[in-house]
Amino acid sequence: MKPLVTMVTSKKKAVKKKAAKKVLKPSTKKVGLKKPPFKEAAPILETIDLLRRYYPDAHCALNFTNPYELLVATALSAQTTDERVNMVTPALFNQYGSPQRMAKAKVEDIESLIRSTNFYKNKAKNLKSAAIDLVEKHNSEVPQNIESLVELAGVGRKTANVVLGNAFGIPSGIVVDTHVARLSYRLGWVDTDKPVVIEEELCKEVPQEDWVILSHYLISHGRAICKARKPDCAHCFLEETCPKRGV
Repeated sequence: MKPLVTMVTSKKKAVKKKAAKKVLKPSTKKVGLKKPPFKEAAPILETIDLLRRYYPDAHCALNFTNPYELLVATALSAQTTDERVNMVTPALFNQYGSPQRMAKAKVEDIESLIRSTNFYKNKAKNLKSAAIDLVEKHNSEVPQNIESLVELAGVGRKTANVVLGNAFGIPSGIVVDTHVARLSYRLGWVDTDKPVVIEEELCKEVPQEDWVILSHYLISHGRAICKARKPDCAHCFLEETCPKRGV
C-alpha cells in the first residue's frame, strides 16, 4: 500500500492537472452587462477600449518564429523576465530549434545555454522531456488544444494559453500573469489572487475576441503605469473610473 503522503500528493497533482485542462467557454449572456464583483469597478468594455487606444501595438513580448519556439520561450519565462529569455533563446534555437533536435540534446548542453534563467536545471529537463513527447506522440508538432499541451513537461495552463493564443490565434482562455492579476484586482474585476479563478471570472465578462489581446494590454499598462510598488495614478488614463483597490 502506498504511503498516505504519496497518495495525497498524487491526488493534488491530479486535481491541478484537471483544472489546467479545463476548457473555458464565452458567456452566453450579453457581455459587459453583468455587474463586476464590486460596486465600484472600472467598466470592463470601456476599459478595454481605452487600453486598445493607448496600446495599439501591444503584443507578445517573447521573440519567436514558430509555435515550438514560443512554447520553449514561454516555458523559460517562468520566474524569469521576458528580456532575459529573449537574450537566451537565439543561441538555444540555433542549436535546438526543433523538437527533434531538442529531444536528442544532452540535458547538460541545454543547461549551459539557459543557465542565466531561474531554475534552469528543471527547465532543461522539462524541455528535453517535452520535446521527446512531441516527437513520439504528436509527430513533432505542437498540439493545438489545451488538453494535450498541459500534458507536456513544464507546461501549465498559462503557457498553453500563450501558445494557443499567440502562435495559433486560438482564444482558449486569458493569460494571467502577475500584471494581469494585479490590475484585475485594482480595477475591481476580481476578488482573488488565484490565476485559474481570475481567468474564469474574466472570461465571463470579456468578449472572446479580446481574450488573447487583453493580457498584452494589461501587461503593457502594468509595466508603464500601474506598477506593483508605485502605480502612477496621477498620469493614468483610467484614473477616473479605476477604484484603485489595494493602492
